[in-house]
Amino acid sequence: MTPITVVEGRRLALSNLEKVVHPATGFTKGELLHYYATTADVLLPHLHDRPLSFLRYPDGPDRQVFFAKNVPPGTPTWVSTAHVPRSEGTARMVVIQDLASLMWAANLVTEFHTPQWRVDAPDEADRLVFDLDPGPPATVVECCEVAVWLRERLAADGIEAYSKTSGSKGLHLLAAVERTPARRTTEYAKLLAVEAEKALPRLVVHRMTRTLRPGKVLVDWSQNAAGKTTAAPYTLRARAEPTVSTPVTWEEVADCASPDALVFRAPDLAPRLEAYGDLLAPLLDPAHAGPLP
Repeated sequence: MTPITVVEGRRLALSNLEKVVHPATGFTKGELLHYYATTADVLLPHLHDRPLSFLRYPDGPDRQVFFAKNVPPGTPTWVSTAHVPRSEGTARMVVIQDLASLMWAANLVTEFHTPQWRVDAPDEADRLVFDLDPGPPATVVECCEVAVWLRERLAADGIEAYSKTSGSKGLHLLAAVERTPARRTTEYAKLLAVEAEKALPRLVVHRMTRTLRPGKVLVDWSQNAAGKTTAAPYTLRARAEPTVSTPVTWEEVADCASPDALVFRAPDLAPRLEAYGDLLAPLLDPAHAGPLP
């Protein structure tokens, strides 16, 4: 029998709790749900008012993995949704606003991906993002070197950047900005990516052309486009181990000498949160949002 759990007054059927969803460590769906329940206080503010794309891996990352952007069949009526514009027309998407909705979504076994805008202004970005993606043999170590350069460059324009692991191979830089048309944030991000390539030609490429990428870090500026999404802070990733997109300090970035130094798994998050709190909390404070130059 599928157990019924009551979360904030909502009845949830949480299924297949013993199923292994991260096979390298035997991490189960029950452990996944526990992880999201115990990190909800820091995760939920980063999802609030942002339509979600789900990257689902219900049978583990070595089986079927698929994106779900529209509201899934069977979604409870109490889960918030929003109609958002897409190139092919309007779509109805999930918006996770509370713990019960988070646990319902987590039961689907999913990564959480968000755009850089909120549902009330779908073409106005309030975040700037750079996805630093290493082309082997480059690793997150090289990403960190590029991240430090970008941090300083952004600071020169009065923009304070924060960093997190992607939970995969690379690093994400994020900054809060005053609401700005996504076209403008995309143009600005591309400008800085081109500057980074000129300043660090042995390390950086700003184009996705695969033949250019071996041994270099792609500074992916395109995720600022209104139609793109990025893995949310604290989301688990669909990988063999339960790796998490984890906020990191700039000291950790500057001192990174090994790819393993910035790999964090679900069990690592509780002690990090106790030690640091939410390192990305300034992104939620309008006082930290500055204008683009």
